Amino acid sequence: MADKRTPGVPKLLRVLNDQAAMKLLMEKGPQTRAQLAEHTNMSKVTASQIVERLQRRGLVEIVGTKSGGRGPNAALYAPVASYTYVVGVDAGPHSARAACADFAGRIVGEAHAEVGGSSEPVSVVRGVVHEAVANANTDLSKVSRIVLGTPGVIDPESGEIGFSWDLPAWHRGLLTALNQEFKPEVSIENDVNLATIAEQRYGVAAGASDFLYTWYGQGIGLGVILNNELYRGRTGAAGEMGFLPVPGGEVPSSGVVTRLSQGSYQRVLGGEAIASLADDHGYDTTDPAEICQRALSDGDNGSALLDELARRIAYGVAASCIVLDPAVVVLGGPIGYAGGLELAERVAAQTAQIAPVNPNVVAGTVSEDTVLRGAIRAGLDVVGNQLFES
Repeated sequence: MADKRTPGVPKLLRVLNDQAAMKLLMEKGPQTRAQLAEHTNMSKVTASQIVERLQRRGLVEIVGTKSGGRGPNAALYAPVASYTYVVGVDAGPHSARAACADFAGRIVGEAHAEVGGSSEPVSVVRGVVHEAVANANTDLSKVSRIVLGTPGVIDPESGEIGFSWDLPAWHRGLLTALNQEFKPEVSIENDVNLATIAEQRYGVAAGASDFLYTWYGQGIGLGVILNNELYRGRTGAAGEMGFLPVPGGEVPSSGVVTRLSQGSYQRVLGGEAIASLADDHGYDTTDPAEICQRALSDGDNGSALLDELARRIAYGVAASCIVLDPAVVVLGGPIGYAGGLELAERVAAQTAQIAPVNPNVVAGTVSEDTVLRGAIRAGLDVVGNQLFES
């Protein structure tokens, strides 16, 4: 007997279409059906069917209208903000911050706590997560994911902290303990990697499939995006740029690199080195961003410091570009954001002088809550993918 079922789009294709549309709405904000069709290269009929399916699942809703010229205004669709929530945590050596974001990506609750070398990381994370969720006027049962950003090496296989120079108490076993503490699944990611995600999704690197994100502040780090994917390396140590052997930086000579080792590049461009450089040029501050800002505001008088700073930054940029040859190099961290376009131009010029590369060096633009925003985006990506796994 002939199959009389109505021909239709295969189930897998429907799922892929729904996933693509949902991803667009979560990343780009409200869209009309026509915009969805245009941005996903689907027909208007297919886009309408997708919207109807997502509405039936309670994932999207009408949030307004958009004038389309002649005829009635078109409805704007966006994720149902209260469908679920994610929490991002940025844990540093001195403080921890948490932000609770809704399904549309808006931060709706925040919290802050001093770390001060705490030997009880679970209690620190517990405190800021619960406070951020409470300030969002929601409940932890509505949270689908918690993403913790922290300095150090994260094992790609286990997701555990291998080690963290700045937070020695935040060690292997923390992820297991946090997942026993919280019902929402917890993941841990290197803070510079999360900042890289923030620049990829919201910043100057949007649209670049291959780029490097450099972090310069008290510490040094590198985020690597290859073929639109974050590259962590076999052990999670990809991007630990502070250990690059560079001119002027003593290389560890003990034969064993330990958690307390200070790498060659860190000796040249880490917080202590930048403070010493500032002192040499007559600046009485040790804050990396302030040093850069003051040199920029001093015009010609600050030019020598900026040139020296750019030369040191160029060591790491040149070494990375020779190996990876990226389309873009983003200067981030306190120094990169403070230095802006002027420092980026100096770094590009210095890099071209010391290596046969001519990278497109740009200043990062996601200067506020960079790690937190990356953590939230990473959490929402996981949640979005899980919606269609079955």
